[in-house]
Amino acid sequence: MAQKLYPDAAAALDGVLRDGLLIACGGFGLCGVPERLLDAVRASGVKDLTFASNNAGIDNEGIGKLLRTRQVKKMIASYVGENKEFERQYLAGELEVEFSPQGTLAERMRAGGAGIPGFYTRTGVGTLVAEGKDHKTFNGQDYILELGIFADLSLVKAWKADESGNVVFRKTARNFNVPAATCGKVCIVEVEEIVPTGSLDPDAIHLPGVYVQRMIVGAPYDKKIEFRTTRPRENA
Repeated sequence: MAQKLYPDAAAALDGVLRDGLLIACGGFGLCGVPERLLDAVRASGVKDLTFASNNAGIDNEGIGKLLRTRQVKKMIASYVGENKEFERQYLAGELEVEFSPQGTLAERMRAGGAGIPGFYTRTGVGTLVAEGKDHKTFNGQDYILELGIFADLSLVKAWKADESGNVVFRKTARNFNVPAATCGKVCIVEVEEIVPTGSLDPDAIHLPGVYVQRMIVGAPYDKKIEFRTTRPRENA
């Protein structure tokens, strides 16, 4: 079996990155974001990237870091709030955006991972989302055709993995990471901990190692979504 564990993010991305890639990226807001891998993508200087991700992080976090350095050409996303640079580039015509409803985006990634080129859904019928898409009627209801996402590269953040690449996510950090992982030709996962093969409960595996080509340990992490709030101590 090929060795999947690499010493750092730059090594894991070596030979994979090039201009113009379509990258599927896990994460939801600041939860489950592959921070180390995105930092390495930024440091590499590749450009004209298309990202398929639920959102673009916030200013200077997540994909937002790559927006600052103008390495992203297009975003395929469902939520774009809380990112002023994203808003500025989009309104200035500097960033191409393809809006996709959240459930549709997740299914487009899952479809790509399953080798399904497209599917029909009622979500978006009669809205701007439906413009230019094929329409069909099933049982008296209108549906639109959505295309599966087949990415060149998947970047994923997980909790634990064994040496074979079997992956476990922690609670809501699972979010878009599983469908994003499966739809890429090459999947790179950053984890908090690597454990020996066989030590994870097979029934608890969220992403089988067959989908994972490369891994890194990215810990320790700061939980940027958490803020300490205190109140003045009352005199005894």
